[in-house]
Amino acid sequence: MSETNRNNNRAVWFDIPVADLERSVAFYRAMLGVGVEIEGGGGFTFGVLEHDEGNGGCLVPDPDAVNRAGGVLIYLNVDGRIRDAVAKAKEHGGELLEEIQSIGPHGVRAVVRDSEGNRIALHSHTDG
Repeated sequence: MSETNRNNNRAVWFDIPVADLERSVAFYRAMLGVGVEIEGGGGFTFGVLEHDEGNGGCLVPDPDAVNRAGGVLIYLNVDGRIRDAVAKAKEHGGELLEEIQSIGPHGVRAVVRDSEGNRIALHSHTDG
């Protein structure tokens, strides 16, 4: 993620759950007219949509999320204050669904359910 994206955007990333990674990579490449590269490691692969300096996202193999109350996961920017953001979410009627966790060189995230029932990810480059 670029510094421009991190400093200027609220929505900084998204995960689209897919049942078949190869099929969905071909679909999004054709539909969007951009590159989609399969990446991964540690037994997990995903398709990253070309995004250069803008907002980006990936295709995440998770067949169960395609058909349940999961769906697309949007990452909201709380850079440098993820612990405070999680606390504020809980204080104002949200629920912590996934603890703060590393996402490798991309920083950290926590997944919360907002006050209206939506599942969202909070993203920061630091665990502050």
